[in-house]
Amino acid sequence: MTLNKIALPVLAMPRTAKRLVVLLIDSSLCVLTVWLAFYLRLGEFVTLSGSALGAAIVSVSIALPLFVVSGLYRAIFRYSGWPALMTVCKATFAYGLAYAAVFTAIGIQGVPRTVGLIQPMLLLLTVGTSRIFARFWLGGLYQGQLKLAALPKVLIYGAGKSGRQLAAAMANSHAMRVVGFLDDDERLHGHILNGLTIYSPSDLPSLVASLHVSDVLLALPSASRKRRNEILAEMLQAHVSVRTLPSLTELAQGKISTSDLRELDIDDLLGRDPVAPNHILLGKNIIDKVVLVTGAGGSIGSELCRQILKIGPNTLLLIEQSEFALYEIHQELQSKLDGSAVKLVPLLASVRDEDRMQEIMSTWRPDTVYHAAAYKHVPLVEHNPTEGIKNNVLGTLTAAKAAAERGVTDFVLISTDKAVRPTNIMGASKRLAEMVLQALAATSQSTKFTMVRFGNVLGSSGSVVPKFRQQIRDGGPITLTHPEITRYFMTIPEAAQLVIQAGAMAKGGDVFVLDMGQSVKIMDLARRMIELSGLTVKDESNPDGDIEIEVTGLRPGEKLYEELLIGNNPKSTSHPRIMKAHEDFLPWHVLEEKLNALKLALNVNDVGVARLMLEQLVTGYTPSGKIVDWVHLEHEADADAREETG
Repeated sequence: MTLNKIALPVLAMPRTAKRLVVLLIDSSLCVLTVWLAFYLRLGEFVTLSGSALGAAIVSVSIALPLFVVSGLYRAIFRYSGWPALMTVCKATFAYGLAYAAVFTAIGIQGVPRTVGLIQPMLLLLTVGTSRIFARFWLGGLYQGQLKLAALPKVLIYGAGKSGRQLAAAMANSHAMRVVGFLDDDERLHGHILNGLTIYSPSDLPSLVASLHVSDVLLALPSASRKRRNEILAEMLQAHVSVRTLPSLTELAQGKISTSDLRELDIDDLLGRDPVAPNHILLGKNIIDKVVLVTGAGGSIGSELCRQILKIGPNTLLLIEQSEFALYEIHQELQSKLDGSAVKLVPLLASVRDEDRMQEIMSTWRPDTVYHAAAYKHVPLVEHNPTEGIKNNVLGTLTAAKAAAERGVTDFVLISTDKAVRPTNIMGASKRLAEMVLQALAATSQSTKFTMVRFGNVLGSSGSVVPKFRQQIRDGGPITLTHPEITRYFMTIPEAAQLVIQAGAMAKGGDVFVLDMGQSVKIMDLARRMIELSGLTVKDESNPDGDIEIEVTGLRPGEKLYEELLIGNNPKSTSHPRIMKAHEDFLPWHVLEEKLNALKLALNVNDVGVARLMLEQLVTGYTPSGKIVDWVHLEHEADADAREETG
């Protein structure tokens, strides 16, 4: 340990100073070996004076020039291995010939001739040993210093407990090197913490240039999203990549390690600071009950399952038509049981299969159903409209009727903001699914049917965030459908918790709307994601930027902006993030007749009639363009081709 402490200052010396030190050591070895050669020849120590001193001076005068010419001082530590040892041997051999020629072949009075042979052998031994010692003492440290210097240099934002733990965890990191702290506390600026300087955040642009900083690690797990936004706004001009630690709740167990670091999720920036959930509402429809989730392998369905499992049902039924998605969520939930008595039942099923849904409902008699199964990708549903309507409308009807017939207490539909004045089949089908439940709620005596409507969830299968992140990794361009397009965003965990709480407030026929905060301009989101990756936007004002944003045009059925309310009369509830809307609907006896007619059109894939019926049924539905069903388009193309050839 002491040798290592001495070695670090040695390695930090300038190259010229290192060479002078080694020259001095080799000169000393020349003198030492002459003195030892006299001892070995005479059997007694002599003082270095007279002829002995002359022999030492001649040794230094011959050795150093030969060593310099041989390149012995070009790379002192990096190549102090076998190649360097061979160089020492060659240089010492040449030196031995010269030295022996002077003192053995020619002879100098007062210097035994055998000294001319003994001293070069001693010099070879000592110089070679010094290089081997340097190799083992300094070589590893030097290589380590080189590797350390090559690592990306990072600053830790936050000199508190989390920051200190992170710096300690990264002390031996092979991925990045911490070169200092940033902290808002002016009293700390300029101070040294565990060998690292604490800087002001305002100095970041100059630190990036002087210290070659590539990343900033946010060690602020307790900071609000608003504060993180403020910090990031200050950092954008520095063009550094930003990573962060999870929240305090995620770090509740154990110490912080480098594995806790993750890319800065845009989720942290777009979402609001979540309101603490009402645990009475969370548990009302779940604790010790049989709970069923349709679409359990989807983005919302899987998060609902995770939240429900934490609350503690008696049995959790997972319904999913995708075998792989069902396998994944079942395996994940099983790993989280940790001795819990909750019974997990993975069930392959389509919500459109009436017999299967009746069988499941009658077997387990669920108390609560969360209906998350839906086709929700707007362009895909627009190109496959009948399947979208069958799944979203008739699937909801099938599941809801099975639930009512088997005495389910609460049935909660996961709806969407695209159901409000829709311009696409997906949105219109989800609004019609809401109307189905509203109509059934008016006739049901035992089952409370509820709808919860909200916007985009971050990180879902259709979200732009993972798509943009992958496009940035690939070097761009980021593809955007329209420069003015806006969307509401909410994190998946917050959405799932609010769905559960809203369902617990239901009286029957309720349309709950989640407070989504402010809508976000997707162009601004794309720019921010690029900048938070330490890159720049390539555009007309910056042609040398890193990532270009390419506008591709609106897709079929896509709206520039989304709404959450059809009317303008939302009512507040006991929860600050949950509102209640009043939406008109058709009585069941009227709606049932129209649904039967819709089924006939769907069964023969008559997209034109089906779309017309949706326009008549769903208030505000205005298709944004012509029919783009793939089958319909193919038939049109065939008809056109026959006309041309006919």
